Amino acid sequence: MLELSGVRYQPATAARPVLENVTFQLAPGQLALVAGRSGSGKTTLLEVISGLAEPERGQISWSGQRLSARQRRWLCGLVFQFPERHFLGLSVGQELRLGQRRLDGDRLAAVLELVGLSGVSLQQRPEQLSGGQQRRLALAVQLLRDPRVLLLDEPTAGLDWAVRSDVVDLLAALARERAVLVVTHEPDLFAALTPCTWQLTQGHLERAPEPDGPGEHHPYDAPIAHGQV
Repeated sequence: MLELSGVRYQPATAARPVLENVTFQLAPGQLALVAGRSGSGKTTLLEVISGLAEPERGQISWSGQRLSARQRRWLCGLVFQFPERHFLGLSVGQELRLGQRRLDGDRLAAVLELVGLSGVSLQQRPEQLSGGQQRRLALAVQLLRDPRVLLLDEPTAGLDWAVRSDVVDLLAALARERAVLVVTHEPDLFAALTPCTWQLTQGHLERAPEPDGPGEHHPYDAPIAHGQV
């Protein structure tokens, strides 16, 4: 189980902590959501969990063992918002093999089938893929690392509604074997998948209130411009 206990993080350029006394648990086989307005610290939370940033207070542990930043980078797979902007390979095949000294063909085929890319040419350039396929490619790159925790930053941002539904279904399947944490400003898209929704407000993480009824929306369900966090 992934556990955050009393985590505090304040960048040198910030007037106040971005994360303050954050305590959170996430078990394998569970998908959880963290929702919040633009600038609420959702991306920072993922960066701290994944080891890209180090909290100044508190601890992050897995199965009771406190983890260093390096250990968290091994434990977690992070898919950024608009991951297609971070592709480095000249082809789909090169992108999948980045960081992989030896990549078994059967394992590669299994991961591509899992994310719905089994028919894609490995010689194709990543930018030639559709938006939904690019998100699936970014997921495949992380799954080849076999992370215990999968972290996703606004995985449906910029996609049309039909593709968003496909991505949500894929994340539900991926969560059966690992812990999955999604940060989003669109929690209603994932509402059918999990009752575990948290709200990040002014650095504090709290369980989100349930909507009052059909048609009701969370207070953070406001559209934001692409590229904002």
